[in-house]
Amino acid sequence: MHEKIREMATRIKALRESMEISPEDVAEHLKLSLDQYREYENGESDIPVSLLLGIASRLDVDMAVLLTGENPRMKYFTVTRKDKGVAVERRSQYKYQNLASNFIHKKAEPLLVTVEPKPLGKGAEMNSHPGQEFNYVVQGVLKIHILGNELILREGDSIYFNSECPHAMEAMENAPAKFLAIIF
Repeated sequence: MHEKIREMATRIKALRESMEISPEDVAEHLKLSLDQYREYENGESDIPVSLLLGIASRLDVDMAVLLTGENPRMKYFTVTRKDKGVAVERRSQYKYQNLASNFIHKKAEPLLVTVEPKPLGKGAEMNSHPGQEFNYVVQGVLKIHILGNELILREGDSIYFNSECPHAMEAMENAPAKFLAIIF
């Protein structure tokens, strides 16, 4: 896993430098300190998906380029078979599968997210990112933390929200939860 993080960080740095964009510019775009951004770009810290989306946006590339080093090629449609989405394991609390990694010029990023139950006493880790997000629960029970609210969503329930608001998802009932996340 650490090797994949370093490979991705190397791609990010090479792309940024080839585009003559300063690390300060990217850090400002992501609303991070320069030191924190450098930790990500040097492969010293794992990069959350929300920041990968922000980096891809600033560098004007598809997130798949950062993840795999390959440009998406499909222009009219792409099919992702069950359990065959590009794995994006950026945070220990969430496992992501990119469901359209090979489609060029996407207007949204569809991800299948699995949340494992946390040990007792471990709170949900909040995150935020530019844009909007739609989540649809496909398995289990999910607790959403947003703006001081704790919302319980079950299979078939959904939520649409401003993803700049700090938010977190937690699996409930001591079982994994899966949800379709579409990030705009």
